[in-house]
Amino acid sequence: MADTIDFNLYLITDRRQVSGGDLVRAVCSALRGGVRAVQLREKDLTARELLPLARELRLLTHDFGARLLINDRIDVALAVEADGVHLGGGSLPPAEARAILGPNRLIGVSTHHRSEILAAAAHGADFVTFGPIYFTPSKAPYGAPVGLAALRDACVLSTLPVFALGGVTPDRLPELLETGCRRVACIGAILAAFSPETAAGNFLNRFKSWETI
Repeated sequence: MADTIDFNLYLITDRRQVSGGDLVRAVCSALRGGVRAVQLREKDLTARELLPLARELRLLTHDFGARLLINDRIDVALAVEADGVHLGGGSLPPAEARAILGPNRLIGVSTHHRSEILAAAAHGADFVTFGPIYFTPSKAPYGAPVGLAALRDACVLSTLPVFALGGVTPDRLPELLETGCRRVACIGAILAAFSPETAAGNFLNRFKSWETI
């Protein structure tokens, strides 16, 4: 397994949700706001189209001391020297991805059920996303929201860090934290904001406020 997960806010990209349409600019703004991990997830792009975007984000994340993970495309992750990959249901299993990536790169896995969390841990993942917690259009194809009770159970069950995903906003962070979850992942709450920098800062300030309670 790779290094300890040292971030609690995980930004997942979707250029179609970016206010103004400039994904690189939006990610840069979010990094200024304190984001320290970005997943490049533009699933409709070919590897040839994804590669230059991945290179731009690799330079940006490196400048901010942040992690870059590539969704699914292990070849692109290796080409740009990304920090790891994020695997979905149709991706290579974590064990096979680990054999290619080596021991030092991060592997995240998307999960929606208890069995998927257990399988991810058993096969060498470093962390999981779990959801959707709330309804959100981007996660509607994955089924109905799992809800807060399922998130609480997932955090008790999992030996890996769990990132709550799906409809996550700064205003919902307190009730997410009350389940025992200490990490969140989001797309639109940051990228669709007028200022991704401010939106990211709002998340991190809510985390800090909770830690002082």
